[in-house]
Amino acid sequence: MLKTLGLDELSECLYRAMLTHPGESISGLAGIVGADESEVRQALGRLSELALTQGDTEEVRALSPKAAMDLVLAQRKAELAAAQQKLEESRVAATQLIAEYSDLLPTAEDPNFERLGSPAEIRERLAVLATEAEHEIMTFAPGGAHSEDDLAASREPNADLLNRGVRSRTVYVDSVRRHPPTLEHVGWLHAHGAEVRTTASLPIRMIMFDHRRVVLPVHLSDARAGAIVTQSEGIVATAMALFEAIWADAIPLGASPETDAHGLAPHEAEVMRLLARGFTDEAVAKRLGVSPRTARRITADLMDRLGAASRFAAGVRAVQRGWLPAS
Repeated sequence: MLKTLGLDELSECLYRAMLTHPGESISGLAGIVGADESEVRQALGRLSELALTQGDTEEVRALSPKAAMDLVLAQRKAELAAAQQKLEESRVAATQLIAEYSDLLPTAEDPNFERLGSPAEIRERLAVLATEAEHEIMTFAPGGAHSEDDLAASREPNADLLNRGVRSRTVYVDSVRRHPPTLEHVGWLHAHGAEVRTTASLPIRMIMFDHRRVVLPVHLSDARAGAIVTQSEGIVATAMALFEAIWADAIPLGASPETDAHGLAPHEAEVMRLLARGFTDEAVAKRLGVSPRTARRITADLMDRLGAASRFAAGVRAVQRGWLPAS
């Protein structure tokens, strides 16, 4: 029952025995749980690490379940907040690294890089790479809603991939959940075996084929300005790490985004993080796949909830309330 807290069977039995037999000696507890005293002492150590007990080894007592759970949950929340901050820092670093590689394309002929100059050329090359794919395609699909014509045109090649047994994992932005045609298409993908998740925002448009080749935009601000296809091990490894980090945190299509401990929806928490990094309303809108007007509305609502008259004041109050990390 308490395995989710990191307790093994003996530690849980010991904790329950200490609650029902307060003041019992270690030898007495050993008899109750049917273990050696050395095993009981080890289990007491595990309980102490989780703050479920207090006192020294010889005069130890179990905290009440409520007090113990309050401490454990507070610790878990702190660990989660630290992990989320580290994940966000990793995402930013990986995105910057990928962008730098894209901006520093080699001028000389390099077998690890292929430059694609026009949207038509990008579409043709992607079609070839999809046909050649054997194992998995991993995609970041930012930009929010897609046109119905584009969605319809993509169904046949997607069906071919899935029928060939190629695994397909795609991350969209949460805003597609509010656009019926795109949501219908995403549902179609999911129903035909593709794995689909959504997240509040995506840092870059990216498609990876068989963990060997990745297609990236030359400019983050305009994916239609050109792209590169690369099989450089360093770039592919960085792109894979970025994808897996965001995929792990993204929400499966069948689930609904939930608010965090501060009552912020995922897209609201993301807007706060982006504003803290100096993003404009237009840049925020692009990352969330919404219109600039919608981005401004979200920002204004967050500032109103914080009682802030400026973005600087909003940032300060967001830190004070725990909406943003202090550093």
